[in-house]
Amino acid sequence: MFSLVKDLGIQVALRHEAIPFIVAFVISEFFFKFKSFTIECLAFMVTWFVLSWMFSLIFGRRGRRSEHV
Repeated sequence: MFSLVKDLGIQVALRHEAIPFIVAFVISEFFFKFKSFTIECLAFMVTWFVLSWMFSLIFGRRGRRSEHV
């Protein structure tokens, strides 16, 4: 996360990761009940990664064009 913010800046990083983060947080809060903080944290991070990847596939090209203009 530090590298993402350092390379892109806080506003761009938030723009790219806010929606996947919030969706992953809600999913993990309602559905992940492993009774282990470590496993729940790992499941949250994997969910966030997958959602971020899916969002980049869906919205990636449109977002890149608007940044370069």
